[in-house]
Amino acid sequence: MTNSSFTKVPKHIAVIMDGNGRWAEERGLPRLKGHEEGAQALLRTLRACKNFGVQHLTVYAFSTENWKRPEAEVAGLMNLLTAFCKKYEKDIHKEQVRIQAMGQIDRLPGSTRKALNKLIEDTREYERTLTLCLSYGSRAEITDAARQIAEQVKTGELNPNEITEEVFAAHLYLPEMPDPDLMIRTSGEFRLSNFLLWQLSYAEFYISQLNWPDFGEEELANAIRSFGQRDRRFGNHK
Repeated sequence: MTNSSFTKVPKHIAVIMDGNGRWAEERGLPRLKGHEEGAQALLRTLRACKNFGVQHLTVYAFSTENWKRPEAEVAGLMNLLTAFCKKYEKDIHKEQVRIQAMGQIDRLPGSTRKALNKLIEDTREYERTLTLCLSYGSRAEITDAARQIAEQVKTGELNPNEITEEVFAAHLYLPEMPDPDLMIRTSGEFRLSNFLLWQLSYAEFYISQLNWPDFGEEELANAIRSFGQRDRRFGNHK
């Protein structure tokens, strides 16, 4: 299947990868096994994005709220992220994807940051992107941006009258990242869960009933077809 199968293809897709734990529990497996299968689903989706002509993929990999999970599960997730950066490095180069990360990255364990930063550095020349939202919360991102702007106003670098949406957006974690056109959430949930609240203002939503480990090319195609049927007016009346 290629992008010729669709009437319209989103340039940027954001995904809330929900249902790893439920997938594992339904099979009587440890929750971490669900996260391992979720990593495979991410790789499948990354390949499908390339086939369909999607330029940017952003995924909610670990939220600021996820730090409240049991210590063993958090440690397992950090180990899984470290392993993902190493295990799939060749696959990521094969797909020619630039890895980015956004969030409170300094909260990640040192070994995880080291593996992640290496992958970011080694893939920096590619044009297509996979952005991993790690230790990320949109309210924290917006608060951090407001804090930076307030400091610039305090020092006289910025006049309050000069604060526009564009100025504010320039202080977000990855200001060069284009806003997503389509947001997909799996596992049948209808919440944003503190994900890209600023960037998703005009995104189309697609709710998949599949748990994330079962997600792949076929369901991504369904989401893109649904996107193609939307009339995106961005607040304009026709």
